[in-house]
Amino acid sequence: MADSSLTTMMPSALLDEATLDRFLARACRVYADLPAFCCLSHSLSYAQIETLSLQWAAWLQDQGVVPGTRVAVMLPNLLQYPVAIYGILRAGGVVVNCNPLYTPHELEFQLRDAEAEFMLVLENFAHTVQQIHVPSLRHIIVTQVGDLMEWRGHLINGILRYWKKTIPAWHLPGVYHLPEVLQHGATLPFTSPSLGASNLAFLQYTGGTTGRSKGAMLTHGNLMANLRQADHWAGSCFVECQEKIVTALPLYHIFALTANCLLFWKLGATNLLIPNPRDIPAFVGALKKFRFTTITGVNTLFSALLDYPDFSHLDFSALKVTLGGGMAVQEIIAQRWHTLTGCPINQAYGLSETSPAVSIHPILTPLNDGTVGIPVIGTTVELRDDEGHPVPAGHPGEICIRGPQVMQGYWRQAEETRLAFWPDNFFRTGDMGQWTDIGHLKLLERKKDMIKVSGFNVYPSEIEEVLSHHPDIAEVAAIGVPDAHSGEAIKVFIVARQTSLDEATVRAYCHEQLTGYKCPRHIEFRSSLPHSPIGKILRRALRDPESATVQPE
Repeated sequence: MADSSLTTMMPSALLDEATLDRFLARACRVYADLPAFCCLSHSLSYAQIETLSLQWAAWLQDQGVVPGTRVAVMLPNLLQYPVAIYGILRAGGVVVNCNPLYTPHELEFQLRDAEAEFMLVLENFAHTVQQIHVPSLRHIIVTQVGDLMEWRGHLINGILRYWKKTIPAWHLPGVYHLPEVLQHGATLPFTSPSLGASNLAFLQYTGGTTGRSKGAMLTHGNLMANLRQADHWAGSCFVECQEKIVTALPLYHIFALTANCLLFWKLGATNLLIPNPRDIPAFVGALKKFRFTTITGVNTLFSALLDYPDFSHLDFSALKVTLGGGMAVQEIIAQRWHTLTGCPINQAYGLSETSPAVSIHPILTPLNDGTVGIPVIGTTVELRDDEGHPVPAGHPGEICIRGPQVMQGYWRQAEETRLAFWPDNFFRTGDMGQWTDIGHLKLLERKKDMIKVSGFNVYPSEIEEVLSHHPDIAEVAAIGVPDAHSGEAIKVFIVARQTSLDEATVRAYCHEQLTGYKCPRHIEFRSSLPHSPIGKILRRALRDPESATVQPE
């Protein structure tokens, strides 16, 4: 068990605000003349974000948005995203983040479940919206990549449509276009709604054990609490008005939303938005022009950057914080990153249901010890057994959390909410963990991912960690498959760096590094593995290929 309390003084007057809309407005006034977000070589100042979001909010109010109205946002990392969420929040609406890569089935399920009434979507994905039917959806607003980029934006829009031909044909009668909406909103009055900490701010959808997405209800108070916790963690490491952060992880994911967008908004930082981090050459090209002080990522993103030759030629002299989350950063990747950049990786743990931060390494003393540090301030973490009892010291247990950042429950799913909490209000994460001798939390596995081999518990991450050290293995995932003799057997999926790598070599390596029952019985080579939007390998999609189309956690 670990505990800490919110008894320290408030780290920043900006965080005195009870709601996100007032916090964001105050920050925009304080940092008005500074560049806030830049993307594709164009930037918006905090003052411009304030003006554009007010126009958007006024239009939403004029169309009937009131506190609690759900407004869906289906955007990659573009300048429109911060404008969109700020405008929705200041109008009193609830942001429903949608993955732009959703299939029509996934999108329709989420929008119906949320009963969304408005939707802002990038034109590139309008053809997906065209294929759905959501009775509650009253207004659809379409935007183009370059809409907020002045003259350069017209050029970008033309290139994407007529030269690169990246805009699939679509037809949605009666839609609004964002530039016209903003122009109209500039002529409309705006009234700040009466909001409090208990008002919903986000419905953040997350995959469930049944495979159906559930909307985690995050209030203004939940997000503000986690911002205070993150600010306490940062301490004096960051300097107001001087930070430059790289945002390659999607802002519709809770990790980047809080860690990159909101926390660095408070600091008056400049945020570099990367629309497509899978395009590594373009990503590295953008980094060459941006002397960044902070970057967040996941294991697969760090690995892809390290494997790209030009990345090693960047100037890392300003880099002081690298934050890894979403999945465990493998030891070999953490070591390579530290050696190249001179900056260790701070590993963190969180969930959509916890806004998201739960634990993290102290910012000035990160350790490549395979743990996710200590609980953030004001958070109690306990490891419990299946009956809800704390496990003995040194034993693994389910990570259970209580703190001000924990969600209010799942949207309109009373039974799922009941099952997610113990009677004493500890949230059951479904993740297995263990305390180290120095009180750091080590993630072991999702409970449902644990493999039972002849009565022995085998953690897939342990198998993956060992195989990741083989020089000819680029990616690996381990799962359990039914076996008549041992109950379950271990199967690994491997993406090889060298085509010469064969099954016999892998088996010999495993027998050198692992005890017998942990060695994989089945080995399958693949050209790629399924990933979530932030790059996490989806074991569920490997166990059940049909689940690959279900929104992942």
